[in-house]
Amino acid sequence: MLKDNLVMLRNLHGFSQEAISEKIGISRQAYAKWESGATVPDIEKCSLLAKVYGTTVDSLIKTETIDGKENIPPAPKGKNIWGSVTINERGQLVIPKAAREIFGLTGGQRLIVLSDDKEGIALVPAEMFEERMKKAMELSSFKSEE
Repeated sequence: MLKDNLVMLRNLHGFSQEAISEKIGISRQAYAKWESGATVPDIEKCSLLAKVYGTTVDSLIKTETIDGKENIPPAPKGKNIWGSVTINERGQLVIPKAAREIFGLTGGQRLIVLSDDKEGIALVPAEMFEERMKKAMELSSFKSEE
């Protein structure tokens, strides 16, 4: 819910209620009422809050959970948190439908699996990865000629 997201985002960004209320031009008491769920901001204030927190209005007002248990904060604008997936016995996983739709992923499509020992793994469509590698190779050969 909105009130939970407001509390999480404010704490994640290290703001006080007073600091946020000043940024969007309201009283601290009005902001406190939003966090308690006693009232809700109008759409213009939601837009200002989304800008301050670097997210979208849509992400600000919906609640995301991990496996339906623990609330997670709204993702920054342009980023997504898709929830969790479970790897089956054969090492397979199912990419959430919304993610497949946004990225145009279809059955049989090749994905490159990238990783960072500290950050985890990422999936990149093979065509995109190959195109970027080709450009990187062209740039590196151009620079070595200079």
